[in-house]
Amino acid sequence: MNAATAGSYPMASLYVGDLHPDITEAMLYEKFSPAGPVLSIRVCRDMITRRSLGYAYVNFQQPADAERALDTMNFDVVKGKPIRIMWSQRDPSLRKSGVGNVFIKNLDKSIDNKALYDTFSAFGNILSCKVVCDENGSKGYAFVHFETQDAADRAIEKMNGMLLNDRKVFVGRFKSRKEREAEMGAKAKEFTNVYIKNFGEDMDDPRLKELFDKYGKTLSVKVMTDPTGKSRGFGFVSYEKHEDANKAVEEMNGTELNGKMVFVGRAQKKMERQAELKRKFEQLKQERISRYQGVNLYIKNLDDTIDDEKLRKEFSPFGSITSAKVMLEDGRSKGFGFVCFSSPEEATKAVTEMNGRIVGSKPLYVALAQRKEERKAHLTNQYMQRIAGMRAMPANAIINQFQPAGGYFMPAVPQAQNRTTYYAPNQLTQMRPNPRWQQGGRVLCDSSPKNSVLCSPSSCSKPV
Repeated sequence: MNAATAGSYPMASLYVGDLHPDITEAMLYEKFSPAGPVLSIRVCRDMITRRSLGYAYVNFQQPADAERALDTMNFDVVKGKPIRIMWSQRDPSLRKSGVGNVFIKNLDKSIDNKALYDTFSAFGNILSCKVVCDENGSKGYAFVHFETQDAADRAIEKMNGMLLNDRKVFVGRFKSRKEREAEMGAKAKEFTNVYIKNFGEDMDDPRLKELFDKYGKTLSVKVMTDPTGKSRGFGFVSYEKHEDANKAVEEMNGTELNGKMVFVGRAQKKMERQAELKRKFEQLKQERISRYQGVNLYIKNLDDTIDDEKLRKEFSPFGSITSAKVMLEDGRSKGFGFVCFSSPEEATKAVTEMNGRIVGSKPLYVALAQRKEERKAHLTNQYMQRIAGMRAMPANAIINQFQPAGGYFMPAVPQAQNRTTYYAPNQLTQMRPNPRWQQGGRVLCDSSPKNSVLCSPSSCSKPV
């Protein structure tokens, strides 16, 4: 990379991903400091749990040192995992623009980030390179982001259709989700493959073909079977023309075959089905949230003798209850439950009257039930308020309380994710806990912080 390019990355900052959860700033400092003076290191963590999010930022003093680290340490193994290094690009619009971004699919499971990087770096400078994985390893597709569109075009031209580990790979321009959904929608309107389900075990290919041939010319007909050759109750019919496939769906869907109502519809890819199920789930979730907004109460600190019926009885004076449930584990109360009213007014009245009331032998805690996202946001807000209060403390009080004896400045006070930073020992400037300015005609003598005294200007032996 030339100097001009390196200069486009402010503060010579590197993104380090695929980190082991136990990796700390000190470990990364030990790893990266041989490349050159390190300005700061930050492992990004969850605000509440403080668990590592699996990535970090390493800031060097000089871009040349950052480039040296990128060239020599990328994909090195740290605590059993190869780390992935790239230039820090905080602007999401560049990453999502698609410029220089390449999509690769049908990859062999053995191809990892390093193998992909080594293969595609021949076409130009790579900003980022990632094989998408799950708990079982590679999912068979990846993304490579080149510095220039020309490099991406060369990679597509040379690599599309080539064999990598005996598998023909597809290499093409990265498309955003909106582009893919638009293309998918256009293809869906012109479908020719039909999916049929809920027919009996006696169905076979010839019979299914006979049923669907009357709507147009079929290219293939297949009833899916188990290892014994018995029908699994679903199959596919592929037509030559979209009009014929559409007619088959309209006339056959919902009809009865051997006493069973069959479903006939457009055949969908797995990704399409998953996206549709996700949309339906989100829709049901939003409907459920709207239905229980302001009417569902959370009750905790329940006595062990309280069951569903007793819980309903205690709250019934405040309105119409649609449900009352004590949460159980192995048949025993977990000490909390939920009561749902028919209106927000009734629920509010119940909170006012029942919160703190002793039922059985314990005082109840009663509040409006919160969704997981709301609880997390509330905890985050409390955490940030607490941190803000701690930051308002004098600097010397914080340092004296939390400074470890080892000499590194490690922020022991939990900090917001975008503020936690590790500083190299030689980069920390001397902090002065007391000011050196004039205070009411007196000046502070420049002695040690512990022994500093106020004196008159005439008696002070050191210049300010």
